[in-house]
Amino acid sequence: MRNKKFAAFFNRKSYIAAAVIMVVAAFGMMGLYYAKQEREQEEQLAKERQEQVQQAREEDAAREKAAKERAEARAAAEVKEKIMEQKKEQEETEEVSGIITPQQEDNFMDEPEVVAETSAAASWEPEIHFDAAADLSWPIQGNVILNYNMDQTVYFATLDQYKYNPAVIIQAAVNTPVNAVASGQVTSIETNEETGLTMTVDMGDGYSARYGQLKEIPKDQGDYVESGETIGYINEPAKYYSVEGSNLYFQLLKDGQPVNPMEYLE
Repeated sequence: MRNKKFAAFFNRKSYIAAAVIMVVAAFGMMGLYYAKQEREQEEQLAKERQEQVQQAREEDAAREKAAKERAEARAAAEVKEKIMEQKKEQEETEEVSGIITPQQEDNFMDEPEVVAETSAAASWEPEIHFDAAADLSWPIQGNVILNYNMDQTVYFATLDQYKYNPAVIIQAAVNTPVNAVASGQVTSIETNEETGLTMTVDMGDGYSARYGQLKEIPKDQGDYVESGETIGYINEPAKYYSVEGSNLYFQLLKDGQPVNPMEYLE
């Protein structure tokens, strides 16, 4: 009788131990399952982030290529226009030289020099030179809300995505005057979907500055601007920057490629 009680006791104990082992095993399996699910989710998020970065790089590369092509087209058009102007000036000079009637021998010898001086004066243009060692003046006073970064992607709140930023975005109130960072010649004034009314200024030696989010630009293509001269005013932000608010899009380029403006601004 006593042996039966001991056997029943040990049987119950065995059942309890087996049950405990099964519960522990079940929790272990659940832990492994959730750990696997978490790893898969992290891998999926990492893959999506990588795809976003790749897409941002492709979009930036496409924009830069388009900008470079436009710049090359503008440069070719300007060269062609200058050649036509020089040809026209030469023809006009030849016509003027052809109708000069010498009255005295001395005057006749002097007349070609006068014509040459007039032609030289008509074709004179200010010399453009950019001193990369000198600090540029700031186009406006304001906080930089998005820094230049072509090595890592930057978060754009309006777009709710990460992308490379080839410019600096400076916060400014609407109607704030914008000043030229250096002297140069206006090469283009165009409306861009991302940066609104945008003006590009050739500063010489391969450097150019691009000012976006402007309005009331007092200059035309081909005009010259002096360092510190007002070149426009801050406009309402384009749809790409509605969350960031009104700002100046300022880009510095060397040979058509963006460089970090913060390394040049004083």
